[in-house]
Amino acid sequence: MPASDLKQKTNEEIIKSVIKNLKTIYDPEIPVNIYDLGLIYNIELEVVKNYTYCTVTMTLTSPGCSVADSIMSDTHFYTLCVSEIDEVNINLVFDPPWDISHISEEGKEIL
Repeated sequence: MPASDLKQKTNEEIIKSVIKNLKTIYDPEIPVNIYDLGLIYNIELEVVKNYTYCTVTMTLTSPGCSVADSIMSDTHFYTLCVSEIDEVNINLVFDPPWDISHISEEGKEIL
């Protein structure tokens, strides 16, 4: 297929792909994926010289979360699996603190 026929994805489409991947990651103690659980606060893309950086700002259900390393590692890996993304930075924050009000309607239905 000629390069001119290839449609580049918009940032919105790339972020939707990231979200789709993040919805495959679960906190082992809660039957809801990390996106619908409300652990993902923001996903930002920055393109510099055709190199796409993605920053995922996220939190955990508590600062002492026993699976924090696993969740953050999976978040990094599954974000980087989106072919348009070249580099991922995970920004872990605890302000605002997570609470149940962050859970999506879909997540609430599962719970």
